[in-house]
Amino acid sequence: MKKNIFAFLTLAAMVFGAVGSGFAQTKESKKARSMNELLALLPASEAAMAIDAKRLFGEALPQVLSGNQPLLTEILSKFNEIKSRSGIDYKQFHQVAIGISSIKTAGTGSGYDFETLVLARGQFNSAGLMTAAKTVAGGKFREEKIGERTVYVFSPQDAIEQNKGKINSSKFADIFTRIFAGLNKEMALTSYDNNTLVIGSLARVRELFETKTRIGAEVLGLVSRKPNAIANFGALLPTGLTPFMELEDDNLGKSLAGIRQLSGAMDITGGNTVVSIAVKTAEPEQAKGLKDTIEGFQAFLPGVLKGSKGEDKKVYARMLENARVAQNANEVTLDLQVPQSDLNVIIGEKK
Repeated sequence: MKKNIFAFLTLAAMVFGAVGSGFAQTKESKKARSMNELLALLPASEAAMAIDAKRLFGEALPQVLSGNQPLLTEILSKFNEIKSRSGIDYKQFHQVAIGISSIKTAGTGSGYDFETLVLARGQFNSAGLMTAAKTVAGGKFREEKIGERTVYVFSPQDAIEQNKGKINSSKFADIFTRIFAGLNKEMALTSYDNNTLVIGSLARVRELFETKTRIGAEVLGLVSRKPNAIANFGALLPTGLTPFMELEDDNLGKSLAGIRQLSGAMDITGGNTVVSIAVKTAEPEQAKGLKDTIEGFQAFLPGVLKGSKGEDKKVYARMLENARVAQNANEVTLDLQVPQSDLNVIIGEKK
């Protein structure tokens, strides 16, 4: 049971970390339409993310991590690592679409890493950025041809040596490394059009240009549920969470194993961070099991946590009390608004 509770909380944390019914359901904006057009270009993917990069780096990260400057520095250093390898500056991006496919890790066990393709669109000249990338690489790249298109492939080894000791080891770094596992082997770069860059493993870049298969409507629908949010995430889990984490054979474990769709969104509004998570299970009974578990936590955990000395425990109590949970057939949604003062407690730098 403890493992399953941890698995459920990890699931929520993955969506929260990566990306509410507090979002205004307004008419789709021009920006949202442009984002959907960018997402539709992705090759077939089991999961996808849509990011308003301008708001993420200019608004969300500085606010959410204002209480933990070392973590903010670490996150930005990961993107600076990509800049040091390629000359590509994330600050020039306005919209980013990420398509993710899973790959089983080598060796025994059931671990998974991921192959990633990034489409980054902004107010820049893609040819100019690729020239900058080649200059930064100092000739340490190779060229591949995909039809008439030239793709530049960079090795991460030089950047790893250059940044050794500069980037802290943390859970964030581990998650980032797994999601971008393909890019840790090599990073391919080319342009899609004049203001859209393609960044990914060579295999995924080839997939984009050599196949006609595009991201499925089901994944596209999941990642487009909150079109005006800063970040959206959607994933299909045809075999549930079992391949990705150890689950027990009890009711909660079976409910988690029954998850077939996972989606989430994050936004900043009125000084609060607003998070929405939705899961769809194979059977309504599994959804009911998840909802009952969450409501069970809400019934007894806040009282226990409020009696603790740690201020973070009291924040978790408030979060549980304020979370809104709903079930509709085989779908469970969880919506939460977290004030910045509470985020500073749970994300803030630990003395």
